[in-house]
Amino acid sequence: MSTLIDRYLLREMLPPFALNLVFFTFVFLMTRILEITNMVVNYRIGLGTVVLMLVYATPRFLEFVVPMSVMMAILLTLLRMSGDNEIVALKAGGISIYRLLPPVMGFALIGGLITLAVTLWGAPQGRLALKDVVARATRTTDLSLVLKERTFNDAFDGVMLFVTRIDPATRELMDVFIEDQRHRPLKIAIVAPRGRLVAEAGNNAYRLELHGGTVHRVDLASRTADTIGFDVYDVALKVKQPAAVPAAAPPSEDEMGFAALGRWIDSLKPGDPRYFSARLAWHQKLAIPAACLCLGFMALPLGIQSRTAKRSFGLGLGLASFLAYYLMLSAGKILGEGGYLTPVVGMWLPNVVSAGFGCWFMARAVRERPVQWRLWPVR
Repeated sequence: MSTLIDRYLLREMLPPFALNLVFFTFVFLMTRILEITNMVVNYRIGLGTVVLMLVYATPRFLEFVVPMSVMMAILLTLLRMSGDNEIVALKAGGISIYRLLPPVMGFALIGGLITLAVTLWGAPQGRLALKDVVARATRTTDLSLVLKERTFNDAFDGVMLFVTRIDPATRELMDVFIEDQRHRPLKIAIVAPRGRLVAEAGNNAYRLELHGGTVHRVDLASRTADTIGFDVYDVALKVKQPAAVPAAAPPSEDEMGFAALGRWIDSLKPGDPRYFSARLAWHQKLAIPAACLCLGFMALPLGIQSRTAKRSFGLGLGLASFLAYYLMLSAGKILGEGGYLTPVVGMWLPNVVSAGFGCWFMARAVRERPVQWRLWPVR
């Protein structure tokens, strides 16, 4: 009988878990759609690169999607069982609510292990791979496709470029203004009605071909100025080094694995301002997987509180509970970075609070004292 109940609960929780996992992953990925659309429009990246970016961005969201899906699956399953009087039938058969804990917590433990693998390995590797894909896409793209109209473009070393309009068909630049700071102490400004950016064979080298403009030069040392007109004028440009190789930057705390982050913390001094943020990131990699167990434990008594509750009520209740957890986690991170809370307290307090509420709800559910959910106070 016990094995049958365990198999039944696990089988009932799998479909809502899969649906919630797909749905919330899609919702989180939509938050990156504007950034990806901007890269498609500006950098002309292909469909394969877009798919890679979405794949590498997914582990970052799974850190929070898996605990949320675990909680929602447990909550929706038990709400359905309560609405179909299956919980009443189990109680009538002499089965206590505590007997439901092993399959529920086992399901939550599996979700926690999946989240642990994501936080320790999947998310850091995904961030590094996404960073590399973006770097390669921007390096191999013609910068004439990246220039923006009516914007000061500083992608070139020592040169500020302003373009009023760019012909979408020919990529010809209209009303070009250039501030060249490479010939100090000379101040050079170049104005031309039209021009074209041509890629050279060198490494990240470009040639800006201007037509029918003027060059204004000011020598601050000798206090002289002159203006030169031209029919055709070429300006050699080179892309800034950070923009050319952005992947060479050192990995951030979110891009480090568990062992690498531990070595990074050991190399920092307690007085270093980066020490607290590194410790918070270290504890967060463990606290979020543990949230599967805490939120799953809290979802068990919440799911059997009301027999007449609908799935929409369970969906709203689950989202509200996870939102409260995420707000506590964010507050703990902010207070921990400011030094008001230790990293241990800042990252683990939301789990303790969730487990505490789960114990309170469980005690009331065992004593048949459901929590009254009212939007307005009642006299």
